[in-house]
Amino acid sequence: MDWRAKVELFEEIRREYEFGVGTILGVAKKLGVHRRMVREALGNAVPARRKKPERKRSRLTPLIGFINTLLESDRAAPRKQRHTAHRIYQRVRAELSAYPVAESTVRRYVREKKLALGLTGRTVCIPQSYAWGSEAQADWYEAYADLGGERQKLQVFSLRSMASGAAFHRSYWRATQQAFLEAHEMAFRYLGGVYQRVRLDFVPGNKIGLLCPSPFCSV
Repeated sequence: MDWRAKVELFEEIRREYEFGVGTILGVAKKLGVHRRMVREALGNAVPARRKKPERKRSRLTPLIGFINTLLESDRAAPRKQRHTAHRIYQRVRAELSAYPVAESTVRRYVREKKLALGLTGRTVCIPQSYAWGSEAQADWYEAYADLGGERQKLQVFSLRSMASGAAFHRSYWRATQQAFLEAHEMAFRYLGGVYQRVRLDFVPGNKIGLLCPSPFCSV
């Protein structure tokens, strides 16, 4: 099971145990899981990540020192003069022919080592400071409320100012387009202004995040 899916399952188990059937056996039967998993979820809200076993590089081991030396020398060389993975493989075949190894194995190790040495990849920084009224973030999330003595699942709209962190929340039975637009208007009225851009982390019917101009007007 995917780790994120397991996190959601743990949340459901804990919620069912606290607000639902209230027993380990009852939760296990209702959700179709083993009692051991129920106990694990009750003991820790976040499931432990599985450790990936380290793969042995038996054929590559005698070559690691040679490859590392080439890559270390590349740190002081101009970018266009650095060794490619294919070039390193060619040198291995020519200079260390007693140790046969597949090119894909060399490429995989070179890629990992280059990342570790900072020879590939670039750090991308996203600014976390925003001008007042420039941008807000809108989203939907699920919440439960006790209404008329029954627990009901609601769709909650949230709009948050990226500059101040101030937020507006409003719940609906369903995340419809009408609710979406109405909630925007109420949020702008509550926060005292309209944003130039609204970042939509979730749009009803579309799970792709968007960054779009405000459909209403700009401040």
